[in-house]
Amino acid sequence: MREVIDEGIYVEALLKDLYIDRELVGERPIETIFMGGGTPSLFSSDAISQLLKGVQELVDFSDQVEITLEANPGKLEAEQFPGYRDVGINRLSLGVQSLNADSLRALGRIHGTQEVYAAVDRAKRAGFEHINLDMMFGLPQQTLDMAQSDLASAIALETGHLSYYQLTLEPNTPFHQSPPHLPDEEILWQMQRQGQMMLEKVGFSQYEVSAFARQGERCKHNLNYWRFGDYVGIGAGAHGKLTTVDGVIKRRWKRCHPNDYLAATVDSKGFTQGDRTLQPEDLLIEFMMNALRLREGVESELFHATTGLPLVAITELLERAVDKGLLLPDSERLCPSPLGRRFLNDLLEIFEVKRFS
Repeated sequence: MREVIDEGIYVEALLKDLYIDRELVGERPIETIFMGGGTPSLFSSDAISQLLKGVQELVDFSDQVEITLEANPGKLEAEQFPGYRDVGINRLSLGVQSLNADSLRALGRIHGTQEVYAAVDRAKRAGFEHINLDMMFGLPQQTLDMAQSDLASAIALETGHLSYYQLTLEPNTPFHQSPPHLPDEEILWQMQRQGQMMLEKVGFSQYEVSAFARQGERCKHNLNYWRFGDYVGIGAGAHGKLTTVDGVIKRRWKRCHPNDYLAATVDSKGFTQGDRTLQPEDLLIEFMMNALRLREGVESELFHATTGLPLVAITELLERAVDKGLLLPDSERLCPSPLGRRFLNDLLEIFEVKRFS
């Protein structure tokens, strides 16, 4: 049975968490807010409203703040879409995964295909102009034709953003412990390539490994991740990356279990479970792991601007990547080649050095 936690108490904890962390934000306005990492759509619109009002009292919002809510396309969640839109949510991300009934059952999803259609319709009628659909390929027993048909059904829903990524078998999951029959590597590549061509044919542009958007529909929140920007994380299990005033970059994470997280309001341990200062070699690989996911790459100067490290110090590594055909020979940008995008892990291995020199 799912444990029920009072949403009002949890929102209070979130705001206390942010109150403690707000000094790390400083004078920087909040550009994006992303409510994810579980089922935030189980919160009522009143609770979301309370949270957003409280956040705005603690930190400044930019004029064009993007506020995203992750939601499952089930009936109960969809019924709340109008309320979410009314309290300030302006972007919705729906965890569809598939529009094939057999695939949904194989994935253990509780929603059906008709609920997806109804959820997208409800979201549009509620006034959401920015909707993302999360779709997977490489599903159990899936053929190339099935993957193309599934994606075509998603395209027909006419949203502005679509995430299309391969199913991975995560540790400590039933699939990992008892792996289902999955498509082989060649079929997976065809699914990925054919899917990319289908999306581009109807006006979607691939701007990241698994992200496709129509004009003006790119996700600002995720772009900040990929450009190695800062973000503060509040809530159970939340992670953050912040640069201090003296240029030190730290990753921080909060207590994982909700009950442990809520206990921070009554004991002296605080919400933060741990933090780690990124060393130069950490900064190098973490920057590249994010920036090189972008199809257009990033400006070369962003490396120094966000890490504080001199780009000239990795000239040898950059030249090696160019010589292997994995990085484009462009002094103004760090941009993966088509081959580098396909074999991204091989490209990243070049930057996995044990020490920074």
